[in-house]
Amino acid sequence: MIRRPLMLLAGILAALGLSACKEDSTPAASAPAAQQHEWKMVTAWPKNYPGLGTAANRFAERVQTMSGGRLRIKVYAAGELVPALEVFDAVSQGTAELGHGAAYYWKGKVPAAQFFTAVPFGLSAAEMNAWLSHGGGLQLWGEAYAPFGVRPLAVGNTGMQMGGWFNKEINSLADLQGLKIRMPGLGGEVLSKLGATTVNLPGGEVFTALQTGAIDATDWVSPYNDLAFGLHKAARYYYYPAWQEPQAALELLVNQKALDALPDDLVAIVEEAARAANQDMQDDYVYNNARALEELKLQGAELKRFPDEVLAALRRQSSLVLGELAAQSELNGRIWASLQAFQAQVTPMHQVSEKELYNWR
Repeated sequence: MIRRPLMLLAGILAALGLSACKEDSTPAASAPAAQQHEWKMVTAWPKNYPGLGTAANRFAERVQTMSGGRLRIKVYAAGELVPALEVFDAVSQGTAELGHGAAYYWKGKVPAAQFFTAVPFGLSAAEMNAWLSHGGGLQLWGEAYAPFGVRPLAVGNTGMQMGGWFNKEINSLADLQGLKIRMPGLGGEVLSKLGATTVNLPGGEVFTALQTGAIDATDWVSPYNDLAFGLHKAARYYYYPAWQEPQAALELLVNQKALDALPDDLVAIVEEAARAANQDMQDDYVYNNARALEELKLQGAELKRFPDEVLAALRRQSSLVLGELAAQSELNGRIWASLQAFQAQVTPMHQVSEKELYNWR
């Protein structure tokens, strides 16, 4: 009576055991290989140029490492794939998925872009980053570029720059009359109103233009980059402060269709790599500007401060130029209102903190 159920149970267990053995002996299915993405990034900088060009390279390396090689970016210097001042168009048209440059270079195509590099007598680097990330600036920037299929991200900041290199002294407003100067963006607009002739040249052409007399003066960046270009060999006077660029935000241009085709984790990697690159560039400039300024002085650069009369006139004219730009469109008006409101919000804090520290130390 008992033997039959036991035999049945033994048979069931044997069958289960046999089935388990068969399952164990079956090799596991291999996971599908992760999709590889190969992107191009065009830049507005000479190849491996200190600070700007090297930052683009480090961004590409960071993305590849963070993605485990799933997203690889080939970096092209200015002129290797497209000219420096055609980076925006290349990304908009899909010639390259990424661009690395400065927003005010595209003012002829997107007038609002000028707000997102530097505003004369405007925000500092720390304030600019805060406005972009917490004050609504990045959303406004994206709105300006959306019609072109481009998404902008902050990817670096040079901090406060210098007033520029001059082959003659600036002692009064009269010295600006007829001055031929390379200065892009809103600073160039201000000088034009005060009688100067301004041009927009890519970095690679600045030294030759200054040395040959095609221009009388130029802004570029700050000691780190100016020393690398040897601008002290083409002009004698090195002016400060950088009223035209109290900071200079660099941008990562991303083709929106290419970004939309990425999985969410790679999108996050691009965004976070840009955030890391933004801080990395600021650190790079703080460290190297201090060393380069001393070297420039040793090599004969003569530091000069703009006269108060000139700075006051530049400030008045800046307000007028910014008002005119704001009046060009409803979007421009909202951007300028946002910038002004944010500067008014943060200035009282910095007057009793950073400003006092700098005055006393």
